[in-house]
Amino acid sequence: TPVAEWAGVHIYTNGSVAELNLWGNQLSGEIPLGLPTLSQLRKINLGNNQLSGEVPPGLATLFQLREINLELNQLSGEVPPGLSSLSNLEVLNFYGNQLSGEIPPELAGLPNLKYLFLGGNQLSGEIPPELANLLNLEMLALWGNQLHGGIPLGLLSLSNLELLSLSDNQLSGKIPFELAGLPNLKSLYLDRNQFSGEIPPELATLSNLEDLRLSDNQLSGEIPSEFAGLSKLKRLFLSNNQLSGAIPAELVSLSNLEALRLSDNHLRGEIPPELANLSILREIYLGNNEFSGEIPPEFASLSNLDWLDLSGNQLSGEIPAELVGLSNLRALRLDDNQLSGEIPPGFARLYNLRWLYLSGNRLGGCIPERLRDVANNDFDDLWLPLCDATTIPTP
Repeated sequence: TPVAEWAGVHIYTNGSVAELNLWGNQLSGEIPLGLPTLSQLRKINLGNNQLSGEVPPGLATLFQLREINLELNQLSGEVPPGLSSLSNLEVLNFYGNQLSGEIPPELAGLPNLKYLFLGGNQLSGEIPPELANLLNLEMLALWGNQLHGGIPLGLLSLSNLELLSLSDNQLSGKIPFELAGLPNLKSLYLDRNQFSGEIPPELATLSNLEDLRLSDNQLSGEIPSEFAGLSKLKRLFLSNNQLSGAIPAELVSLSNLEALRLSDNHLRGEIPPELANLSILREIYLGNNEFSGEIPPEFASLSNLDWLDLSGNQLSGEIPAELVGLSNLRALRLDDNQLSGEIPPGFARLYNLRWLYLSGNRLGGCIPERLRDVANNDFDDLWLPLCDATTIPTP
């Protein structure tokens, strides 16, 4: 069969191979050493297979390459520093393998590189400051490795950067306020590291930021009220830190916010009822803090709300009957507070509920019968009868 008819192979008019696209074909074994003979190749996509062995250093001789995608395989060994000779390369994607060793500083010699994806490997050492020379870089994803040290300040001059993903490493030190100098940044992922100190309020100048994830660090201080200026922000994840103070009232101006995760901190005060003005909110995680006061009945207007977690606080009063209007709610966690009164009978109309936790309060009355169909619940810990039952279960 002529090469031009092979699946996943694209050729030039002169018959030489231009692109090799064999993504997701259950290929196994090592990458053939003969690939470097395809001197006109401009794209290799062997992602989502079961390829093993090392990344062939000979790829560095394919000077026409613009894209290398070897993601989601079982490749091991180190990232070949010789790849720095590929001056036309725009995409280098080794995500989801078993690569080890340090990130070669030589990669800084790729002048046209736009996307560098090395996440989900076993890379160690520090982030090479030389990567600051990748002036065309738009996406840098190094998450899920064993990198340590801080964020090199030189990276913060990459003015084209839209994605900076450094999650799931062992990075430490303070979050540099110089991140504010990345005007095109849309996604900043620094979660699950060991960053400490306060959240730089300067981040509020990132006018294009849509996704800010700083959860699972050792951050302290208060949530910057300046974040109210992040008009495009869709997701704000600050859970599992040591943050204190109240939720800044100014955050109610984040009209594009879809997910707010502030669980597992030391936040206190009342939950601002004005959060109900964030009409497209789908997730509110405020569990395991020190919030007091009552549950805002205004939350009933959040018609898109999918998950509401207020567990592990010091909330009091009754469960607002108005919450029965949350028709899209799948999860409601109010456990471990100081709530009193009865379970609103209208909860029986929350037909999408899959998780309902109410124990650790001072609730009385009975459990609406239809709620027993909720797949995940803690009713056994409530010691309340079903509303059609006549006896209370005994321990």
